[in-house]
Amino acid sequence: MAERKGILFVLSGFSGAGKGTIMRTFFEKYRGFALSISATTRLPRAGEEHGVDYFFITEAEFEEIIAKDGLIEYTRYRNNYYGTPKQFVMDKLNAGVDVFLEIEVDGCSKVKKLFPDAVTIFVTTPGAEELYRRLKSRGTDTDEEIMGRLARAAEEIRFIPEYDYLLVNDDLDECVDALYDLTEAEKARPSRNEDTVSAFAAELDTLLKGE
Repeated sequence: MAERKGILFVLSGFSGAGKGTIMRTFFEKYRGFALSISATTRLPRAGEEHGVDYFFITEAEFEEIIAKDGLIEYTRYRNNYYGTPKQFVMDKLNAGVDVFLEIEVDGCSKVKKLFPDAVTIFVTTPGAEELYRRLKSRGTDTDEEIMGRLARAAEEIRFIPEYDYLLVNDDLDECVDALYDLTEAEKARPSRNEDTVSAFAAELDTLLKGE
């Protein structure tokens, strides 16, 4: 039986909805997954590490990677580049490892064109007031920047129906467990287990023929 190819999970969501925290907690609790680390030209926030949260690189370095077709997708947001390195993702999927991408809405649509079987998940807070509260409590943005992020959320909300799943980050532990349950359900889809179904059908055919 052929080895199962890995599933690509794409996680997007509003700035401040907790995507990074969800991913960190998920990978602390569950094994057998890989997280594709994005490259960005923005400066690291407090506590962020190069090679862990992002690959923090210069604009010239990023544009050189673009020229070499080394990205699955990339976008420019608030004067900074964000992109997904290609080779890591392809190697993991071909080895049967399920991979998570944490990317912006623009990037998600590009990934879906290249990987039609990718599973897309949008993360939100329970409501807009809670989103504002979380952005404010981060203490990393000015009031003007926070309003800019809320304006961005007003644009992104229109794309939620295009995603496969909506994940509400109210209680972190419950949210992480729901995400894991989602990955297990995707692994059980018949379309992802065609070899198993075919092998079962062949055995049935043999039994029915009395061979």
